[in-house]
Amino acid sequence: MDDWQRQVDEVWARADALGAQGVTDAMDALAESAPDPALAAFERAGARDSAGLESDAEPLYREALRLGLPDAERAQCTIQLASTLRNLGRAEESLELLATIPPEHEYAGAAAAFRALALVSLGRTPEAVRELLHALAPTLPRYQRSVRAYADDLSSLT
Repeated sequence: MDDWQRQVDEVWARADALGAQGVTDAMDALAESAPDPALAAFERAGARDSAGLESDAEPLYREALRLGLPDAERAQCTIQLASTLRNLGRAEESLELLATIPPEHEYAGAAAAFRALALVSLGRTPEAVRELLHALAPTLPRYQRSVRAYADDLSSLT
């Protein structure tokens, strides 16, 4: 698996030079030798998503989740699928999916960022700012309590 993942990482590192079709072709080729069909579907979905082919990416993300991914990849796949759904005009569905990532997960900050984007897509900007401030507060060297309180005050604007 390490060699396969290294090859995947190399494709993503060369993504700008390869272009959208080159990345998609490379991921499709690598998928044939993937150590796990869920990881193959996940990388194929990501390539299509990156190429702006969200409608093609969605079923592959869903297949990867259905087949079962390791925890970190499952969270990444969930976030990427949620982003795809938002781009497809399904922001409410995106929010529901992102709610499955627990606040203590290593990808919780990324999930918060994509929740904020979905909220903005729904015209719920104060909620989006509140989401981001709550995600940011624990990382601040000072003012954590104040930032959380001000974020909570934004509730009156919704």
